[in-house]
Amino acid sequence: MKCLPIFISIIALCAGNAIPFVPGDNSHYVEGVSRYVWIPDGDGVPRLVDLEEPVDEELLRNRNGAHNQYWLFTRSNPTNHQVIVHGNANTISNSNYNANRPIFVTVHGWTNDGNSWMNPLITSALLAVQDANVIVVDWGAVAGANYISAVSGVPSVGQHLGNFLIWLINTAGGNWNNVHLIGFSLGAHVVGNAGRTAGGLPARVTGLDPAGPLWHSNSNALNRNAGRYVESIHTDGRLLGIMNAISDADFYPNGGRNPQPGCLTSSCSHGRAPELFASSVLTNHFVGRLCPNIYEAEQCTCSGAAFNMGNAIMNKQGSGIYALRTGSSWPF
Repeated sequence: MKCLPIFISIIALCAGNAIPFVPGDNSHYVEGVSRYVWIPDGDGVPRLVDLEEPVDEELLRNRNGAHNQYWLFTRSNPTNHQVIVHGNANTISNSNYNANRPIFVTVHGWTNDGNSWMNPLITSALLAVQDANVIVVDWGAVAGANYISAVSGVPSVGQHLGNFLIWLINTAGGNWNNVHLIGFSLGAHVVGNAGRTAGGLPARVTGLDPAGPLWHSNSNALNRNAGRYVESIHTDGRLLGIMNAISDADFYPNGGRNPQPGCLTSSCSHGRAPELFASSVLTNHFVGRLCPNIYEAEQCTCSGAAFNMGNAIMNKQGSGIYALRTGSSWPF
């Protein structure tokens, strides 16, 4: 009988190390156990990731947060970005940056760049509802590395972003009470590091399905110290996203897991978070209900106090675990 637990453990280990052959199918994945996982690239195409692949240290020496690019969009240039170069005040004065407007910062995920789909989606939504400075962070120089190396590069990318924002506000003006950082997947952990680098001064920090693989016990993950109010929207928990409540307020639409309505894969469910956020900016119609625990959030059986998910309200405050139902297609 003593051999039975050992035998079961061996089976679990072998299953965890087995290579999955169906692209995008993460039904095999067990966090902390599985070696392989399908993660979508910038075009949404599933790529098989080996979570035990070595970090490319040489690549990270040559590509780090110093290579971040900062693209400014405003209502005067809603589709054509202006580049602000950290340390070059002339690039601010020659741009449409206005210190009296709120500052929104969006940060993409793995294998993405400044042109990836989530950036124009969220930028256009923000500019539709208010006159703002929207800064898209292009960290493609690091995000384009293998997943393990990109994970290792996140702290540097976030620290450089935080220092850029400190320089921007000190040089050209602005108010931390009007700063909202928004990051998707690995980008959620980038904004976590940026917010902590800035001493937790940003008014809001939003994590859009913060990346899960290699982040569950990672001290560099997004947490409540990143800003005055930190919010996460979980849509692919226990697969490509973190399921645990890591923010002041954590929202679990449709249980926070795959499949989200209208999705067949975890890649689709993971990408649903930026879509829900963009819709919330335009409509502010997602109303969560306070839950006593994550289990009830997963079951969507919560009936506590109401609190809206997402939106672009800068002085938003709240805490707790919330559940809600959404539709299967835009605006959900």
